[in-house]
Amino acid sequence: MYEVELKVRADHGIVRERLLEAGADPLGTIRQVDTYYNAPYRDFAATDEALRVRREHAHGEETAKITYKGPKIDAASKTREEHEATVGDGETADAIFRGLGFEPAATVEKERHRYSLREFTVTLDDVTDLGEFLEVETDVETEADVEAARESATALLADLGLDPADGIRTSYLGLLLDDEP
Repeated sequence: MYEVELKVRADHGIVRERLLEAGADPLGTIRQVDTYYNAPYRDFAATDEALRVRREHAHGEETAKITYKGPKIDAASKTREEHEATVGDGETADAIFRGLGFEPAATVEKERHRYSLREFTVTLDDVTDLGEFLEVETDVETEADVEAARESATALLADLGLDPADGIRTSYLGLLLDDEP
């Protein structure tokens, strides 16, 4: 499966109004705490890969997922192969990774206000130490489906009054690490 994703900085107050005017359905708010790891045998930053444990907090409950993201496959978006699985708890997943020699690289915390619009999930992200962003994403089964999904995501950004040319391909992790001294 491929995750097709576009991200831009955005003023949430303005964009939230545009989303509702466009008929977006609110999906609720979730808090995520993502711990990213680096492998003992290669540098994921150098290979453009990511391995994380995500702890999600919503409606008084916590769930945990492990995710592997492969390198980006194009120069126009954050599209990449992604594999994700729910696990029993984040602490055990963390202990397993550490036991295998994976070291935490950083933690990214965000509050996400999610909407459904067309075939996309549109997320207003408030990322600790980074600010406000908007992500438009969808999943496709094959690489052959990526270009059409990316074009539709680009059109959606424009329909919301955002400039697709302002797209950010760097992950929140990368942005956070770039801000460190």
